[in-house]
Amino acid sequence: MDPNKGKKHLINLLSPEALKEKLDNEKFKRITVSFYRYVIIDNPIEFRDQLFKEWSNLNCLGRIYVAKEGINAQMNVPEHHWDNFIKQIQLHEYLKDIPLKMAIENGTSFLKLQIKIKDKIVADGLNDNTYDVTNVGKHLNAEEWNNEIDNGAIVVDMRNAYESEIGRFKNAILPKSDTFADELPEVLETLKGNENSKILLYCTGGVRCEKTSAFLKHHGFEDVNQLHGGIIDYRRQINEGNLDNKFEGKNFVFDNRLGERISDDIISKCHQCSKPCDNHINCANIRCNLLFIQCSDCAEKYANSCSDKCKEYVLASSDVKKQLDKIHQYKPIKRYNKNKQLC
Repeated sequence: MDPNKGKKHLINLLSPEALKEKLDNEKFKRITVSFYRYVIIDNPIEFRDQLFKEWSNLNCLGRIYVAKEGINAQMNVPEHHWDNFIKQIQLHEYLKDIPLKMAIENGTSFLKLQIKIKDKIVADGLNDNTYDVTNVGKHLNAEEWNNEIDNGAIVVDMRNAYESEIGRFKNAILPKSDTFADELPEVLETLKGNENSKILLYCTGGVRCEKTSAFLKHHGFEDVNQLHGGIIDYRRQINEGNLDNKFEGKNFVFDNRLGERISDDIISKCHQCSKPCDNHINCANIRCNLLFIQCSDCAEKYANSCSDKCKEYVLASSDVKKQLDKIHQYKPIKRYNKNKQLC
């Protein structure tokens, strides 16, 4: 059953074009923030509707998932409403004192407010009844994290392959999966034989490491640790503490910015010409929408699309687009093959 059915006042009805125009005309700044919490929510639909009303009134935008197991949010808040936003979340039993991860670069992160009911706040493919999801790893601050790396601990990137391609901790194990559900068994197999070693897990904001650490401990790994607050909070900590930055490149983020720069290193290449580049883009052909890395030269050459076929569609008239829709199938099967060539 669709929890949004019959509740049109609790969903956004404006077109993407209208939303973009509205944002472009704003005269104030927005603060981008992310947070999560694993907590049993008695009535997720009721909680979701309450949040939508409150955050709509504050003109907040973002993508928030609410499930029986908790909440996972990436959103932005008008700067002039920030104090009221903090006061509101302190009044919720599920959100009180929840750790907030502040974005490094604010920009235009979201176009609208979406709060969705999900089975899980992160799709992991696991049966939570088969292991103790609360038996998580030790949380390390940035200084502790750096020290453990220097001492030779095994570092594992718990993000998808397209995220780690543009930025990662040096010498980290980089799973090749494009989904978290596929990544968990891959990491378990990769780490076999290291059950007594010190394991360091990291991800964007920490939520995927919560599940991974409990999963690994269930499978016999004794010394599992995770980066507190993920890469987002790592950057803040190293700046405030004047610590060494051991992260190379960009941190991929799941909003319109598609990345925050953590260091000046560019460790990836344009998928079309192989020039150094770490700018993700979605193919301008909306029938394709492939996520890939594209430099400015190729963006101009291909009209912000991933191929000649998609460029043809982007530049076509509306009548020609209808003909091309009948001829081509634009949906990408996968992002790119093992040789980083566009499919």
